[in-house]
Amino acid sequence: MKIREVIVVEGKNDTAVLKGYFDCDTIETHGSCLSEFTLNLIESMQKKRGVIIFTDPDYPGERIRTQINQRVRGCKNAFVPKEMAKTSKKVGVEHASKKVLEEALRKCVTFDEQDEKFITLTQYQELGLSGRPESAALREKVSKHFRLGHCNAKTLYKRLLMANIQYEEVEEICRRAV
Repeated sequence: MKIREVIVVEGKNDTAVLKGYFDCDTIETHGSCLSEFTLNLIESMQKKRGVIIFTDPDYPGERIRTQINQRVRGCKNAFVPKEMAKTSKKVGVEHASKKVLEEALRKCVTFDEQDEKFITLTQYQELGLSGRPESAALREKVSKHFRLGHCNAKTLYKRLLMANIQYEEVEEICRRAV
């Protein structure tokens, strides 16, 4: 499988695993401290080939993802579920199977700030995605369905908006989850 876009990963192990499975190019962030050089390189590649951000499903990975998305608009985001990318001691993209990685790359989402809100905050709350004892479990189901990564209430709402996911789509997933 040939990947046209450049994939942003955290380290050399991620690169080795992805290159072992796919014909792709990567940019390594070398951990959670993004240098200006790396951010400029990501910006340049986004303009020329497009970028897929594929960081680990943990706090540092999400922090890197957020920094890149804020700086470089229009990047695709690939997410692998935490339970599918871990060993007994570590969590990371390099621990996921080829099948899981391929599915994550096929189902990338692009976050794009929108003026028009596809789901209002009131609708979001009425669906039970925040403010209720079962909200965290429901958010996890919605997040997994749309492949938006692990999210707290505020982050999931923001990602639903940025990914242009409409109220009816979210409502159906919530209805099925009950």
